[in-house]
Amino acid sequence: MKKLVALMLAATMTIATFVGCGASNKEEKHASTGSKVFVFGDTTFNAENEEATIDPHDTYCGWPAVRYGVGETLFKFNDSMELEPWLAESYENVDDLTWKVTLKDGVTFSNGNVVDAEAVKACIEDLVAVHERAAGDLAIDSIEADGLTLTIKTTTPKPTLINYLCDPYGAIIDVTAGNEGGIVVGTGPFVATDLVTGDHINLVKNDNYWDGDVKLDEVKVITISDGDTLAMALQNGDIDAAYGMAYASYPIFENDDYTFTSTSTSRVFYLQMNYNSDIIADDAVRAAIAMGIDKESFVDTLLNGYGYVGAGAYPDSFPFGKGVNVQTYDPEGAKKVLEDAGWKDSDGDGIREKDGKKLSINWVSYPSRQELPLLAESAQASLNDIGIDVQLNITPDHGTIVSEKDGWDVYGAAFVTCGIGDPMYFFSTHCLADSTKNRGSYSSTDLDALAAEMNETFDTDARSDIAIKMQQQILDDNAFVFCSFLKMSMISKANVTGLVAHPCDYYEITADLDIE
Repeated sequence: MKKLVALMLAATMTIATFVGCGASNKEEKHASTGSKVFVFGDTTFNAENEEATIDPHDTYCGWPAVRYGVGETLFKFNDSMELEPWLAESYENVDDLTWKVTLKDGVTFSNGNVVDAEAVKACIEDLVAVHERAAGDLAIDSIEADGLTLTIKTTTPKPTLINYLCDPYGAIIDVTAGNEGGIVVGTGPFVATDLVTGDHINLVKNDNYWDGDVKLDEVKVITISDGDTLAMALQNGDIDAAYGMAYASYPIFENDDYTFTSTSTSRVFYLQMNYNSDIIADDAVRAAIAMGIDKESFVDTLLNGYGYVGAGAYPDSFPFGKGVNVQTYDPEGAKKVLEDAGWKDSDGDGIREKDGKKLSINWVSYPSRQELPLLAESAQASLNDIGIDVQLNITPDHGTIVSEKDGWDVYGAAFVTCGIGDPMYFFSTHCLADSTKNRGSYSSTDLDALAAEMNETFDTDARSDIAIKMQQQILDDNAFVFCSFLKMSMISKANVTGLVAHPCDYYEITADLDIE
């Protein structure tokens, strides 16, 4: 706590730089204009997280588009991660390759243009033309538009097509309006007026919103990537709410002046192995790393209990999150695995070597997810105890580094593994030969066969059974290590209402958000 207070005091000058006039002037502005202005501090709106703009057709920029109330998808997830209508009224699975979606009547974009089947068709066609991940996920062969009816044909069976259309990249935007400066025209309760990557985005009330009254007049989202600075900003009243607060700061706000909204999520802190590295290609090294990570200590001590230990790719609250066998923390077992594979500490310096090469790994991660550096430091200590030297590179430029085959061994990151309410999501993004996030060139013919079976299976129980087998495959290969899942929280002033945490981590700023 002493360290935290010192860091927060040191951050005061930084806060003054980006907040400017502070809370008192903000309140004076509210009083003089009669408007309701909400200021939101967020650690993630930056290029480091592939969220440089709010154009959903660019990388992961659909996340801020949906989170900040600019974009909406055809369907959405409820608190049980079940599908429910949003811009669409209903859907019908006509056959294995054909889906019919009926849109709601009376929906408009924020510029007043009608959201009909032609507008949605144009949006989705533009998406799959420029967004590699979406094109692979959706596998669209053709789209027909007729009034409010959209008929989608896929090239292969896509049991999860509707789920994938809930991904933030599926936010429906008016493609005829363009995307100048990364700003798009959506259907949501707010309209973006100004955007500076890694700094802020300004939003105003959508006077044409189709789904009821919007309670706030303005929203300003400020990027505050440093957790201590974020905590100080909320304490000072310079922001009304915060997303991405470091768990170590939570006790400061556990009083009647603030409100927590929390939920368990499938956002996992995980490790991805780089099979292009000679050291990581050694089965014994990967096994030792998996056995040498003290997940329980990380969750209990460094996360202050605001999380839960990971086993497979999904929390055990999911039907496909149970039934996997995972390697537990076993430092003595890890030492034996390395010894048997010829990794020995011959010179007595505490670090093993083999064929004259030190057992040293380059661990890459990033700082904007506040606990990732803590995970790296915890692993560095526990792996050192079994004879593995860990060189840490915690940098916003992590994406550039791991996009190359060489120069890294282990990548520590955070990801929502079940972002579409279906287990295939993580595998299709990370584990297959054509996966956009298969950074470490992992390959398994057994996994490929299971994935092919999954892609042709429509029954949800059968999909769960296949997902358990797929998880077991990547765990047996030690291609990934799933360290912990997050209990996601947003913290706000007590006078803020309508800010609700969701398991999918998509929906934040809505028409119901208000300041009393």
